[in-house]
Amino acid sequence: MVESHKLTVAEVVAETADARSVVLRIPGDRAEAFRYRPGQFLTLRVPSEQTGSVARCYSLSSAPHEDGALKVTVKRTADGYGSNWICDNVCAGMEIEVLPPAGVFTPKSFDADLLLFAGGSGITPVMSILKTALREGSGRIVLVYANRDERSVIFADELAALGREHADRLVVLHWLESVQGLPSQAHLRTLAAPFAEYDAFICGPGPFMDAARGALKELEFPRQRIHVERFISLGGNPFEAAKPAEAPPEPEKPTALSVELDGAQHEFSWPRREKLLDVLLDKGLDAPFSCREGQCSACACRITSGEVKMLNNEVLDSEDLADGIILACQSIPLTDDVSVTYE
Repeated sequence: MVESHKLTVAEVVAETADARSVVLRIPGDRAEAFRYRPGQFLTLRVPSEQTGSVARCYSLSSAPHEDGALKVTVKRTADGYGSNWICDNVCAGMEIEVLPPAGVFTPKSFDADLLLFAGGSGITPVMSILKTALREGSGRIVLVYANRDERSVIFADELAALGREHADRLVVLHWLESVQGLPSQAHLRTLAAPFAEYDAFICGPGPFMDAARGALKELEFPRQRIHVERFISLGGNPFEAAKPAEAPPEPEKPTALSVELDGAQHEFSWPRREKLLDVLLDKGLDAPFSCREGQCSACACRITSGEVKMLNNEVLDSEDLADGIILACQSIPLTDDVSVTYE
């Protein structure tokens, strides 16, 4: 089980009528554990009268170069237990138990030109990416941000200020449903067409992301330049120790596993009934993960040769699978040799 930490809430900021930013103070001795990349998320432990607690993932809207505190921004949803509890109960001075940052929704280079699509609270990881790219990169950035109405725009003042400060690099295109109706695939294709050479990042409600992704496919964006982040409520609870499963017999010889991680190559023997992530952690590798339930994509990696079977997958789509992306926390080997890369 990944190590959790209790962090103190330094401040709660009302961004809109139904969105709150929770600023978490990081003690100096835990700075390394909470080092993060723009676009990553935190998993928070939310109290529950029925189950003791539930785990919820919220994207970081802060950027690594800022003051050292972490900020997650949470928008209330009608049936969202976690979001409602946070918006109603969290206040300065409270302690919240969290897991270290995780996730792979982050650019490889901040010097690249970026086309960012955000819908509603999908602005949270996009904001972290945008601020970092403006601070550390040299590329141009276009943000298409869709909301119900003007009052629903999270970070409206901050985006306006960034637009003025970086007028030569940043373009913010607001889409308001109250004025323009719902953004269709055709609308988004028109907005994206001038930026067909950019790297695209998409986050927001499911229909919005489907429309944006469809628009980019019509414009023949290469698959490797389209990045999508999905918000999913975890079914399992990574804060609770899982009951050990009874080990079945091991009838087959282990798979020969080759792993590329952090620029280094590793060779291991992979028992046929063990999950890839468990093998890597047992061997002392710092492989990324969070939920261990096949629901968050933090452990995503790519198969370069061989075959695996995923026991559960609630986040990768058919195009991800066709591109060789797998979830290490749910993958067991099917062939005698398997090669994997995290690069």
